[in-house]
Amino acid sequence: MTSATIDSSVYIRALAALLIGHARAGNIRIDISDPILNETMRVLRDKFEWSGDMLHDARGKLAKLTNRVMPVETVSVIKGDPDANRILECADAARSDFIVSEDKDLLRLGNLGTPGKFP
Repeated sequence: MTSATIDSSVYIRALAALLIGHARAGNIRIDISDPILNETMRVLRDKFEWSGDMLHDARGKLAKLTNRVMPVETVSVIKGDPDANRILECADAARSDFIVSEDKDLLRLGNLGTPGKFP
């Protein structure tokens, strides 16, 4: 039998894939905002060199899979990391129960309390 040690980032990605599977099955709602969607597309384009067609397809699939919200409040909880603040804005506007992230700044916040209410 072959053996492998798996890095924690792989487990996190696998759990994210599991969450997406649950969203497809209707067991969980995944919340997204335009800033998060745009950042995702930017990373796929710049870091992974996805073509325009691939990005268009991914954007369409995410639009069908996710609950799109439009945050009305801007937060600056995490200084120097506007992308992390956009996650917080989306979670607050959508009243998300959880934030799933690998971002160290977001992870340092710990439990934010009642959905829809920032501390």
